Amino acid sequence: MGDRPSLPPNLVMLVSVSAVSTASVLIRLTAAPPMAIATWRLIFSTLMLLPFFAGRGGFKKLHAMYGKDLLVLAGVGVALAVHFASWITSLSYTSVASSVIFVHVDPIFVALVSHFLLNERVNKRVALGIGVAFIGAAVIALGDFGIGEENLVGDVLSIVGAVAFGVYLMAGRRIRQRLDLTTYVTPVYAVSAVVLALGSVVIGAPLVGYEGRVMLMFAVIALVPMIFGHTLYNWVLKWVSAPVVSISLLGEPLGASILAFLVLGESPGPLTLIGGAVTLAGILVCTYRRTLD
Repeated sequence: MGDRPSLPPNLVMLVSVSAVSTASVLIRLTAAPPMAIATWRLIFSTLMLLPFFAGRGGFKKLHAMYGKDLLVLAGVGVALAVHFASWITSLSYTSVASSVIFVHVDPIFVALVSHFLLNERVNKRVALGIGVAFIGAAVIALGDFGIGEENLVGDVLSIVGAVAFGVYLMAGRRIRQRLDLTTYVTPVYAVSAVVLALGSVVIGAPLVGYEGRVMLMFAVIALVPMIFGHTLYNWVLKWVSAPVVSISLLGEPLGASILAFLVLGESPGPLTLIGGAVTLAGILVCTYRRTLD
């Protein structure tokens, strides 16, 4: 796919998955409202990428793009904002394990969109994978319902985040074939930061007045799970098929759950473990078939 990569894509995928696995624990350790965390994550990420964007003629490239392409970039930024706003908020209501499992049902959403809107029919194996994933999700929801209704709110927010993430990935698969990495991600992150900042103002989430330690955590969240996570797998999309990238991202629930246990002392309940295994198996069946097609 395209020119020869400068780094081994599989190694970059491994670094990316490891980096995004730290996000939920870092967010839990940050003493700030979810919308503030999401906003500063995107602000710092944009600022970190801006010198590379400017140095590679990013502003000239944007100026030369058609209005339709600019609208698509803006739309992707909005989708990313919805993803972070809903998913980061979900961590205030439910467990890390439930949140990261539900937020990765995006391959199911992509399969359904492809079936109903893109005329790419779902075959029997994909349908089986979707069914298995829904059974697993129901088991997790049942376990969370036994803990409290707030956990179900968190689960729903994670699913909203998954849908938005699916939109983000589907658009990225196409756009990354035409745009270099910084020209794509920098304006997308910038639009997302603006949308999140406006959302924070609307709901009254403070964006200023945080002590230095909290601001440092914002920067770490931007650097590790965002730059070395999201940005790297956007780089990988240039060289590796999107279904393979989707499969690799299924490592995040495992990594995040292990970190949550080690750092936060948070142990998933038995139904979460069983349901999570079933859900991830269903997603793997669905995505693996799409890889073979």
